[in-house]
Amino acid sequence: MSRLEELNKVNKVRVNSVRSDAFRSYGRVIEGYDTSALIRFMEEHTSVPEQGNVYVASVPEMEAIMAADPASAALTGGMPFQAGYCNGRNSTFNGFEYHKAMEINIAVTDFMLALGHSRDISGDNTYSVDQAEVFYVEKGTVIEMFGTTLHLSPLRTAEDGFKAVVLLPRGVNTPLTDEEKAARDKAFADGDREARLLLQRGKWVISHPEREPLIKQGACPGVLGENRELFF
Repeated sequence: MSRLEELNKVNKVRVNSVRSDAFRSYGRVIEGYDTSALIRFMEEHTSVPEQGNVYVASVPEMEAIMAADPASAALTGGMPFQAGYCNGRNSTFNGFEYHKAMEINIAVTDFMLALGHSRDISGDNTYSVDQAEVFYVEKGTVIEMFGTTLHLSPLRTAEDGFKAVVLLPRGVNTPLTDEEKAARDKAFADGDREARLLLQRGKWVISHPEREPLIKQGACPGVLGENRELFF
């Protein structure tokens, strides 16, 4: 039995492969790049926390590895990018973000992703978790997620958690200044409903009311339905 078949056996939500046609509206699998140096750095210099997740937006050593490889300019479109990582033990999909810019993930371990479309967020800033789909990403796979794709952290497929390289345009997922927060709040008050979702720079977030870490950060509590967990 394949790992994907095993995951489908223990979950009531269907788990698809990122190599299936179902993934095509969310992103693409990228071939032809040597990511072994980044994966080796992740294996040797990063760890999985005992609980929860850790996200580091920018790691200079990882960015130096990319800068030393001329091919990375094609991977990132020649734009200023930051290279970081997300490691953890997450097993729930009860919050989503989108960036309006592509995000590239490199699977240092196997993991799953719960994905949706930002167009499905209603005008009242609600989103049904039933609209999300789950995908299995095998170790070593490089994927691009489109700027309109709802996602959040990976979900583990093993007891010891997951590791993922995260490439984003420089500055995404960094804190808003007080002036930027004030502009966001004014835009929402003036009728821009989406402004309520802007949580950090280039990061629009919608959360299930029971995802306390996001709610405490100020995320919009608009994810409707079951607070779901995936198993392995």
